[in-house]
Amino acid sequence: MATWHAPTLEGRLVRLEPLTRGHADGLWDASRDARTWRWLSVVQPVDRRAFDGWLRAALDAGASGAEIPLATVAGERVVGSTRFLALRPEHRSVEIGWTWLHPDAWGTGVNVEAKLLMLRHAFERWGCRRVELKTDALNERSRGAMEAMGATFEGIHRKHMLVRDRENRDSAWYSVTDDEWPAVERGLVGRLEAHGSR
Repeated sequence: MATWHAPTLEGRLVRLEPLTRGHADGLWDASRDARTWRWLSVVQPVDRRAFDGWLRAALDAGASGAEIPLATVAGERVVGSTRFLALRPEHRSVEIGWTWLHPDAWGTGVNVEAKLLMLRHAFERWGCRRVELKTDALNERSRGAMEAMGATFEGIHRKHMLVRDRENRDSAWYSVTDDEWPAVERGLVGRLEAHGSR
């Protein structure tokens, strides 16, 4: 069975680098706004020790091959993180998730380009048939971003997870298939060009 890896993925606005301990200080700075953590599945780390626990778990998931965590870098500033997860080479399927950005990066095109780079890698390098994304069903910002990128809404998994302090989460699922990828790619490239003309 194939083993999937992701090198640094670089675009005009953003660079996605394999996550290392060298990103710790930048990630800590990027993680301080409470809005960043509102819809993530864990409570915002309140101090550096708690944050280092989050980072260690992400790196352990990467080291085990279960996930591929990435640091999101805009210019020379670390602005957040994202991951490939639910790696299923045998089915040519993967999930993009655990995405968070400092609010300063919202609406700048950074997330649009990051998704373009990750989807391109999944479909064109790994030969995926399906890329899935999910979010809290109440997270209107994230759902809007998935719909704007052209992902197909697949439904709500009710009582899917217990998150943060044992809070119920219904999850909204989206996907892009290889058949849809050319149109999704054109849409994302068009949105990036619009950002460049501002």
